[in-house]
Amino acid sequence: MEYIENRTYDEIKIGDTASIVRTLKLEDIQLFAAMSGDINPTHLDSDYAKSSQFQEVIAHGMWSGALVSNILGTQLPGPGTVYIDQSMHFARPVTLGDTITVTITVTGKFDHHHHVTFDCNCVNQNNLVVMSGTAEVMAPMEKVRRPRTELPEVRVTDKTSQYRRLLAMAEAPEPIPMAVVHPCDRDSLLGAIEAAKANLIIPVLIGPRSKIDAVARAQEVDISPYQIVDVPHSHAAANFAVAMAREGTVEALMKGSLHTDELMAEVVAGETGLRTSRRISHVFIMDVPTYPRMLLITDAAINIAPTLEEKVDIVQNAIDLAQVLQVSEPKVAILAAVETVMPKQRSTLDAAALCKMADRGQITGGILDGPLAFDNAVSIVAAKTKGIRSAVAGRADILVVPDLEAGNMLAKQLEYLADAQAAAIVLGATVPIVLTSRADTVQTRLASCAVAVLLAHHKKSGKSS
Repeated sequence: MEYIENRTYDEIKIGDTASIVRTLKLEDIQLFAAMSGDINPTHLDSDYAKSSQFQEVIAHGMWSGALVSNILGTQLPGPGTVYIDQSMHFARPVTLGDTITVTITVTGKFDHHHHVTFDCNCVNQNNLVVMSGTAEVMAPMEKVRRPRTELPEVRVTDKTSQYRRLLAMAEAPEPIPMAVVHPCDRDSLLGAIEAAKANLIIPVLIGPRSKIDAVARAQEVDISPYQIVDVPHSHAAANFAVAMAREGTVEALMKGSLHTDELMAEVVAGETGLRTSRRISHVFIMDVPTYPRMLLITDAAINIAPTLEEKVDIVQNAIDLAQVLQVSEPKVAILAAVETVMPKQRSTLDAAALCKMADRGQITGGILDGPLAFDNAVSIVAAKTKGIRSAVAGRADILVVPDLEAGNMLAKQLEYLADAQAAAIVLGATVPIVLTSRADTVQTRLASCAVAVLLAHHKKSGKSS
């Protein structure tokens, strides 16, 4: 067991020193902000910081001050110390990756009240002073030796950072007309209204008017600003919404309180649906707090056991979406249980074929690698441990799963065990389709609508493939 022990007033001598060394990490800045409530963009907003005098985010000044407190409270004098006074002068900023050495030196002792004064000095890895000052404490008179307290592990996460980015990207384009199919429960109706209030969509509510009105009254929301198309049931709502999309009256669809199969049956209908030359596929856009970038997972809802030919479209759809979301050259990991090609495992053969097809220009716009096991796709450490040299391994933007079951389980594991947020979109039709779940939050529904808005405007710009 480790112990922490103080130095009493009588043991302290002028000239005694103590020090610690710390390297500033992003988590330090975020945790200090969360603790203090100081959300100055100088410390937290990299885009803002680029235009500041320092050109990058810097630590809160009192982060260095807290390191002085650390030494006083744990080393010199240590347990039993009472802080009396502190002065600090901040000479230069502390930036991410800087290694700071904090040293305190005893300069005075006062027997009448057992106070001790210190010079405090903080230097960076280049031996440049970042902070200097003085401190005064009341030193303990009795010896204290206690087991060192084990601090809880603290993980700083921001579970909506990528979603805020999506919403910010969708702010500039005009709202798009969107058919909301059978919004006859609380979540589907409120989700559409919130998206309208956020200036993302102009909703067209399609379903039995009596049911829509009843939900609106129960939730005390005003739906008078929005067009309502009165149809008798959910099947009629799906049929009418698809017809509006074919005519160009709406630019996207949103699933309401009907089953996915009921809506998609109308979408894929041969003569009256919304098919294109591409295979229709589904993508989860996930904000995983423990992963440094937006993560796209496909296909987890439409294609049950896709063939190699179908996977080509699934991959291309996801690449095209990533590029609309401003990932210029997305890294695509083709997942399997192992990272080597195994003749008896079809997923590994498909992965190898997809990568070669990308080499031959049959899939464009992304960097593909596979087969990759999940750990190798998202962890650079795991990839290095297995000797995998790849531009994709550990840095994947897109995860292509072998089949629907694998994708569905992976997405839900991330959502429920890793606290991820998941938006969802269906691609490959003539218009984007927002697929919602009963468990979706308002934030999720807004993010899904933001993706649909970006896709619709991308199509109108003539850039779509």
